[in-house]
Amino acid sequence: MDKLTTVIGEFPHGQPLLDGDVELDGYVVDPVEVKPVIGAYRRMIRDLEFDVCELAPVSYLMARQEGIPLTAVPVFLNRRFHHGDVQCAARSGIRVPKDLEGRRIGVRAYSVSTGVWVRGVLRDEYGVDIDTITWVVDDDDHIEGRAPANVERVTDGRSLGELLRAGDIDAALTGNAGTGRAGSPRAGWTAAPQAEPAADEGPYPLFPEADTLAVDHYLRTGVYPLHSLIALRSELVERDPGLPTKLYAAFAQSKSRHLDAHPEWSAVPRLARQGRQIGADPVPYGIKANEPSLNAMVRFSIDQGLLDPGFSADPRALFAEGDYPDA
Repeated sequence: MDKLTTVIGEFPHGQPLLDGDVELDGYVVDPVEVKPVIGAYRRMIRDLEFDVCELAPVSYLMARQEGIPLTAVPVFLNRRFHHGDVQCAARSGIRVPKDLEGRRIGVRAYSVSTGVWVRGVLRDEYGVDIDTITWVVDDDDHIEGRAPANVERVTDGRSLGELLRAGDIDAALTGNAGTGRAGSPRAGWTAAPQAEPAADEGPYPLFPEADTLAVDHYLRTGVYPLHSLIALRSELVERDPGLPTKLYAAFAQSKSRHLDAHPEWSAVPRLARQGRQIGADPVPYGIKANEPSLNAMVRFSIDQGLLDPGFSADPRALFAEGDYPDA
């Protein structure tokens, strides 16, 4: 049987497939370890180095637009909410989302998934003019040449966290880790003004009630931000048009096998928590179950200049032809 070199992150719901506990009809899965897995994204997009590889979803869309011979199956191994990712510098004076306008905000790369989702939410939910913001980056995009003029590259070697703590950027999309103070819940989902923290308290969250806002946004829109998908070299699909269906079925079985041993996502606390928040599977596979998220991802990417306006918004057009029942 043919071997398929395969790279995914450290997801226990994908491990049964990598370990051979789940079979891929007609193929042998040959795991390749890349840590962190993001290092494999660039190698897959630029060199087609692997047969099957987890990719950032926006990077995959951009690769398709550029004619890179990759295709995908609707397996989304990772999901995250993002309201908690906006951290503000201690002396920035930022109190509500509109205060971000005209500021300098750090993000790893302009097209990174976190940046796309956060910018989309800021514009959609809070009316923030994201084009007035200078986006300060310290890494390359996987597909270059699409970043707008209001993107600035860090040149002195400092990390975004260092720039944030020094007050040399006003905010950063750094997640909740390492913030200077814990937020307390506030009523409602609209951002209320918050008192500016003391200078020695360090960065603080724009949305102290991030969990409440994120779940509210999900319940109103059905959008549950995607953070990975499974891509394969298009040549393999041309050779075996049934491979995408087989691969999808194998990943679905791998997830099921993991849950048989660890019900309610007990082995992955973050996903268990997200599952409780949304009252559903924290990593749903398939096109129908993810249509609102796919539509939003394409719309945000077009709006932010990463995809051309004529890019197809049909979620089915994003994936190889195949049988993908929600799983």
